[in-house]
This record gives sequence, structure tokens and C-alpha cells, in this order.
Amino acid sequence: MSARSKARQRALQILFEADQRGVPPLDVLASWVELAKTDDRQPPVSAYTRELVEGYAARAERIDELLAQYSVGWTLDRMPGVDRNILRLATFELIWQDGTPDGVVLDEAVQLAREFSTDDSPPFVNGLLGRLKDLKPTLRR
Repeated sequence: MSARSKARQRALQILFEADQRGVPPLDVLASWVELAKTDDRQPPVSAYTRELVEGYAARAERIDELLAQYSVGWTLDRMPGVDRNILRLATFELIWQDGTPDGVVLDEAVQLAREFSTDDSPPFVNGLLGRLKDLKPTLRR
């Protein structure tokens, strides 16, 4: 697994934990960073993981608006928590991170859905992110 794939997986874990606990993602990120300093079993949080979590946190409201607007027949609350947070992470990376090709963002998100969510999740994640990718030039604000 590449370093960026691991960073995305860790960012997903942080967003999921924050979502489940009902706390800000930056609080969970800070906890993970501190834990890595005191627990040898906890790997350090990479710069790219921090960048992804901080980027989502800075645009959380807009990202959730986009997901709610373009997910046909699904509210954010109705989505499985893993899917919701995969989509949040990938939407940030897709729309606001210019360093990663769009196809890579979609492939990585689908892989996370395959690994951590339901059998129905990969096509759902791929479809919604594909729609956002097509609309990308008009969505960034």
C-alpha cells in the first residue's frame, strides 16, 4: 500500500471517529498526533493525513452541502457512516486538492469502500464522486 493510500485510510479513520463521537475532526486529529508521541505502537500521523483532515474540516459545510445536493435519494444521515466519511474525504481531495489526478481520487475512494463498507458501497461512492468530478469546475468556491 502506498504512503498516500495509508494517509487516506488514516484520514478516513479520523473522520469516522469524529463523526461517530460527534466531535470536530480537528480534535480527533490532535488526539491521534498526541497519542503517537506517547505510544510506541501508534504510528505517527503523516503530513498528508493532516492535510486531508484539516482540508475537510475547513470546508466541511460546503462538502456536506454538495454531498446532500448530488446524492440522489440519500440524505447524509441515511448513508452508512463509512460511506459518508469516504465521500467527505474524497470530495475534498477531488475538488480542492490539485496534486492528485481525479481518477486516482475516485479509485482510492472506491477501494476504501470495498475494504471498509458494504457490497453496495463501491458503486454508490463511484457514481456520486463521478458526478462531482464532472461538475468540478462549477463547484469550487
